[in-house]
Amino acid sequence: MKRRRLAPLALSLIVAAPALALTEQDRALIDATARNDIEAARRLIAAGADVNAQNENRDSAFLLAGAEGRLEILRLTLAAGADLASTNRYGGTALIPACHHGHLETVRELLKTAIDVNHVNRLGWTALLEVAILGDGSGRYLEITRLLIGRGADVNLADRQGLTPLAHARQRRHEALAALLAEAGAR
Repeated sequence: MKRRRLAPLALSLIVAAPALALTEQDRALIDATARNDIEAARRLIAAGADVNAQNENRDSAFLLAGAEGRLEILRLTLAAGADLASTNRYGGTALIPACHHGHLETVRELLKTAIDVNHVNRLGWTALLEVAILGDGSGRYLEITRLLIGRGADVNLADRQGLTPLAHARQRRHEALAALLAEAGAR
């Protein structure tokens, strides 16, 4: 009986662990990123703030810069050694929410790195699936799709229900996106 009560406690400690190592500087850097305060972020990184330190929400300056399209801060975090494999609370890399939110220039910057273009988050979605599922089919999402395909995104990598990006694009009546995916070999 005691073991069953301890398991959730142990799990909560593991999940909260990144925040335990957060320094005042690290937290200030995450806050500066949230505000898009580029100069404060630059000063904090130069003073040694960890761009990979994660808070209680599993946000780091790097992950938040990607998700919120904070391009200049993203560049600073990349130059300071951002962990490209780090993941947010949804298990996604910085690329996935950048694609979801249509942050074209942020996606372009991330794709200059070795970030995994086919990383699957806890929802079972890749960056390309996020574009097809959560994007609006507009020009910026088409360009993000072109960039992902150009970088080797698997156009047939399906979600947990077996639906591919092409199936999602068709369901949402995003004809231009569906055509682009089909042209790239999507089924």
